[in-house]
Amino acid sequence: MSEFPGWHGTTIIGVRKNGRVVIAGDGQVSVGNTVMKGTARKVRRLSPGGHDVVAGFAGSTADAFTLLERLEKKLEATPGQLARASVELAKDWRTDKYLQKLEAMLIVTDGKDMYVITGAGDVLEPEHDVAAIGSGGNYALAAARAMIDTDLDAETVARRAMQIAADICVFTNGNLTVETLG
Repeated sequence: MSEFPGWHGTTIIGVRKNGRVVIAGDGQVSVGNTVMKGTARKVRRLSPGGHDVVAGFAGSTADAFTLLERLEKKLEATPGQLARASVELAKDWRTDKYLQKLEAMLIVTDGKDMYVITGAGDVLEPEHDVAAIGSGGNYALAAARAMIDTDLDAETVARRAMQIAADICVFTNGNLTVETLG
């Protein structure tokens, strides 16, 4: 049984369309059935070595910040090589005894590539140019997949998908942080 009181929440979506990549995340943090905060910022822009990377996280905030710091160091060591930095992070996450305990997931993009990174050692490039994680991730993913082949741009697809997720998932709200590259 977990020592934590049932942290839930977060929906993060990444949408790539027409040369643009958008990552959007909601702002809700819940403990059990209580909303603790509605304005958390779960999407961050990193700029190691002058190369912009956007990352969205789901899971424990402290754990996610630890992973983002590690990712930033990997990107500094391999400038402009998001895939390599992501694989190195996933490898460390999987094999390091301290990192193995971290409970979070990431969606990262450099405006060209987009990956989902997990503690199981996965670095997944999404199919259909859409990735989503978190408690409302499947709702947002389904909504975005339904809209991806329309005339809507990447940001509109992401925002509408997040609104649908917020309408369905009680651990997701409509206070969005949206970052775009490309």
